[in-house]
Amino acid sequence: MALRGAEVWTTLVHAGALARLTDGEVREIDLGAPDSRPSVITATPDGRLWFTRSGDNSLGWYDGDAGATVKVPSGSPYGLCVGPDDAVWFTVMDADVIGRVGADGAVTEFPIGTTGAFPALITSFGGDLWFTLNAGNAIGRMTVDGVVTTYPLPTDAAGAVGISGGPDGVWFVEILAGQVGRIDADGVITEVPLPDREAKPHAVVATADGGCWVTLWGSGSVVRLDAGGGVRETVALGDEAEPHGLAVAPDGSVWVALERGSVAHVQPQE
Repeated sequence: MALRGAEVWTTLVHAGALARLTDGEVREIDLGAPDSRPSVITATPDGRLWFTRSGDNSLGWYDGDAGATVKVPSGSPYGLCVGPDDAVWFTVMDADVIGRVGADGAVTEFPIGTTGAFPALITSFGGDLWFTLNAGNAIGRMTVDGVVTTYPLPTDAAGAVGISGGPDGVWFVEILAGQVGRIDADGVITEVPLPDREAKPHAVVATADGGCWVTLWGSGSVVRLDAGGGVRETVALGDEAEPHGLAVAPDGSVWVALERGSVAHVQPQE
């Protein structure tokens, strides 16, 4: 999910479309490519919405009036973020590369140096790019010049997926281990087991207070952790909700995209 001013944006993977929610009204934007599978979306400083199109090996952007696509040379993009250089950075899961789109639309790709690691989601923190290596059981770190450092996870076969840079570290989730992790600028990793180890944490967004919100795909809920990894609150979203992406608004409320075809808005407890 992505926020742009008062607008809430999400991708409709199976429909080949984007959706915009404003003041309770929904508008769908058909991409004209039903098999494009738009996946991860983010807002960039120039007001555009960028999103990965894992079905046709492309990235797309839309500014509310017009849009375009950018072809990815190596394979299927998935994760996406705005980098420390304000460029758009993305992961290519099936090619083990991290890509960058410059202001001129040119694509540059950087191999991560590991085969079969399956780079999934990506974030920015401390001037570098950080990404989960889902099959590599590690967290990757890349400079804007393409120099990669890899940090193995303490738990075997943890299945790292979501990742988000916070004020003093990077939060990530381990979908197969039922844990939330945090890595600091020195590469020190801390893992926090969730109360329900079968909850299947999927996406994470860091918060300004040093904590984070996490979607629990397996238990149909979201959970908020404080800066020390303690559980502050858990919010159930209903049967078959299957929460995936989420975004935290400036007022601290949380928007969550649900697999059942709806969006939830969560007001945190004090």
